[in-house]
Amino acid sequence: MNALGVIGGVLQFVLVVAGSPFLVGVMRQVRARLEGRAGAGIGQPWRDLRKLLRKESITPRGTSEVFRIAPLVLVATTVVVAIVAPFVTTASAVDSVADLFAVVALLALGTVALALAGLNTGTAFGGMGASREMTIIALVEPTLLVSIFALSVRVGSTNLGAIVTSTLQDPARVISPVSLLAAVALVVVIIAETGRLPVDNPSTHLELTMVHEAMILEYAGRDLGLVEWASAMRLTAFLGLLANLFVPWGIATAATPVALLAGVAAFVIKVVLLGVLLSAGEVFLAKLRLFRVPELLAGSFLLSLLAVTASFFLAQPH
Repeated sequence: MNALGVIGGVLQFVLVVAGSPFLVGVMRQVRARLEGRAGAGIGQPWRDLRKLLRKESITPRGTSEVFRIAPLVLVATTVVVAIVAPFVTTASAVDSVADLFAVVALLALGTVALALAGLNTGTAFGGMGASREMTIIALVEPTLLVSIFALSVRVGSTNLGAIVTSTLQDPARVISPVSLLAAVALVVVIIAETGRLPVDNPSTHLELTMVHEAMILEYAGRDLGLVEWASAMRLTAFLGLLANLFVPWGIATAATPVALLAGVAAFVIKVVLLGVLLSAGEVFLAKLRLFRVPELLAGSFLLSLLAVTASFFLAQPH
């Protein structure tokens, strides 16, 4: 832990927690404009959260503590990732947690907690959403691990900050076959993990097609607000990882005001740009049938395996 890591952790916490609802608002506004609608404005997600957080939570009869603590686990794991990952600075507030395996485990823990909550309600839709989510996560998490591990082979470390620093020192890696294959695989992972089209539709409430929404149907009030807030923060965190692992320029490497300001600006610009591209692409995509989703995720896993194979080959002395 050093000064750069602590300052970066504080800045990242503020940016992700306060800025993630605005990112969702920007993405919704872009999609609305492309579909010929006016849209509710980029501040609407914050207004929705404020309304939900002021309401009383309602717990369904028969549920246990699993249902009650799942939103807190989801928020807590996402906040830890937001603090330790290299978003604004290359240094981490808790360097041991800024590891590939620790970050992926934290993100998976939040997803599993929400799936258990969906099962805990005992409803048909909760169980359906949880089973679908477990099918997706079983294919997504290995791809996430392998795709980022491909970047760590030549670095010799699974620390995310070390991977970003190595890319800064050798910019040619950005256009290498390893990076390109891993980037495509990671994009598919982010689409699946955050419930975006074509894997899931974040705006649907059709019971036979929804995944994420089915797990949280029984939540209301503050609990629902926490789940929605955590979902926005996870989207921001995933886009931040995609941006800085492959295009890390602008990230702060020193604890000077100019470097930190540049790091904040670069993070905001890159994440918003990725969010706009993602939402624009959704306008032209239709949701896949559930039985076709494993094929898409298996293809992304194959790309990540190719990236690892290429990285080991390039790392061998010739």
